[in-house]
Amino acid sequence: MQELNSSRPFTSDAPAAAIGRHLRWQVVLALAGILLLATLLGFSTYNLATVLVPDRGGVFREGVAGNPRYLNPLLCDATDIDLDLCRLLYRGLTTIDKHGRVVPDLAESWSVEGGNVYTFRMKANEFWHDGQPVTVDDVLFTINILKDPEVFSLPDLTSLWRAVEVEKVDDLTVRFRLAQPFTPFMDYTTIGLLPRHIWQGVPPAELATKPLNATPIGNGMMRVVETAADHIRLEPSPFYRGERPYLAAVDLRFYPDHSSLFTAFINGEIDGISQVLPQDLPIASARDDLSLFSAVQSEYLIVLFNMTNPDVPFFQEKAVRQALNYGVNREKLVNDVAGGQGIIAHSVVLPENWAYNAEVMRYGYDPVRANQLLDEAGWVDLDGDGVREKDGKPLRFLLYSNDDPARTALIEQMAEDWRAIGVDAQPTPVTFAGLVADFLNPRRFDAALIGWETTGDPDPYPLWHSTQAIGGGQNYSGWDNQEADQIMEQARALTDEAERRALYVRFQEIFAEEAPSLLLYYPVYTYGVSTRVHNVQIGALNQPSDRFATFANWYILTRRVPANQVPQAVPPTPPGSKAVPTVDTTP
Repeated sequence: MQELNSSRPFTSDAPAAAIGRHLRWQVVLALAGILLLATLLGFSTYNLATVLVPDRGGVFREGVAGNPRYLNPLLCDATDIDLDLCRLLYRGLTTIDKHGRVVPDLAESWSVEGGNVYTFRMKANEFWHDGQPVTVDDVLFTINILKDPEVFSLPDLTSLWRAVEVEKVDDLTVRFRLAQPFTPFMDYTTIGLLPRHIWQGVPPAELATKPLNATPIGNGMMRVVETAADHIRLEPSPFYRGERPYLAAVDLRFYPDHSSLFTAFINGEIDGISQVLPQDLPIASARDDLSLFSAVQSEYLIVLFNMTNPDVPFFQEKAVRQALNYGVNREKLVNDVAGGQGIIAHSVVLPENWAYNAEVMRYGYDPVRANQLLDEAGWVDLDGDGVREKDGKPLRFLLYSNDDPARTALIEQMAEDWRAIGVDAQPTPVTFAGLVADFLNPRRFDAALIGWETTGDPDPYPLWHSTQAIGGGQNYSGWDNQEADQIMEQARALTDEAERRALYVRFQEIFAEEAPSLLLYYPVYTYGVSTRVHNVQIGALNQPSDRFATFANWYILTRRVPANQVPQAVPPTPPGSKAVPTVDTTP
């Protein structure tokens, strides 16, 4: 004890010093632990892969040509913009997929009895943009408007619905009863519905004039939140039960014509070009900030031969019609005149449709064969003027089209092709209204280039059955083929798709052999979107408005998340990536 006392005299501060040393070591150890943990976390973060995924927000601005007329599903075929808006704002019982099949929309299922009784069961908990439920009462209300002859200028639509009995089974079940089997009826169930609680006080005759059209209440993915003279803004409906869009809004901006859209994109005013014109494609394809998406439209261009006009009796000869088919270089028409925006057509049924016959007879460009057919039919150039004749009648006719510059260029090129085989076709462009009213409807034409839209059911009856050659029908060529008539009558009364397809395959064979008209090509639609907008996808289109079918998956904003947390619903597209323009040319 004495020794200890002599080496370190006892003081009252010794315990405090020991405690201090102990605390300093604790602090050092704690700091070391924190540094170690930070190092480990940093190492883990460095080694954990992260990716960019879609985030919600952003406004998509698209330029469209013209102004909307009706924001009403019963009238929306007035303009392309109306169709675009109705695609986003309204839904019907069903919709049509890219193969022409009717698939569910507001209806979850349906059944068919005897080919003429259709019973639809609607989905529960579907709502209008104001939160009110969608019910069978809305279906009945819409159909009753369609039945009213004062509403529509299209008598075929009104007469069809007036012949249909509609019955409410319960709040979610509706039954349609037709006078006789008519399978194409399913196409008419795609018409968008109107909300009864909004429109019930409006007389049907005033449907197109009421201001309700400007602020519609629909049941689709998007709802109108703002309308102005130069644009309309849509935002996702909070009551829509389908897939919620990533984009916060779409702003459709109105321009005077399609030519103005590309300029607006260059100026940074818009993100989307509703249609890129063929003349703009070379410049558009060269831009790194623009993705192009191409798809075959549900339409075909065709030259009708009037087989009932006594002034051009040679169109009644199959050999002449076939020769005219062989005598046109359709590949050159598509490439040089249509700017490559077309797929050569071989059938009045679209290639994507379930009834398409890929083995149908094809007319390639073969002037040798065309000359041979005309020679064998007795059409020869006896006087050396370059025009064939027979029995003193020259092989000469007027070739009409509307006066659109593109259509005019087409008929001029066809006339040049036909001159090479001794046929004198005289290009005659007229106004579209004049073409229909003065020439097609009264059947006062020789030959005419027109475009036919053909969506949904492949039923060719309205355009090619012999009964439609008179009385306001649309068989303008006057084609009359007994076997083809029987096929069309049988097929539209059957519900079995395989049986119908077999009949339509045979119909396409007859049509190709008889060549009552000359099929040119299926037009290609090209859509332009800024590369700042991702995951845009379009396939075969019934109408250009179908480009919005995948709109819910488009996005502008992104966020970074660990790779193992990537949402599976939408595969992320790397920002700044550029899509490759493609056209499906599969037969």
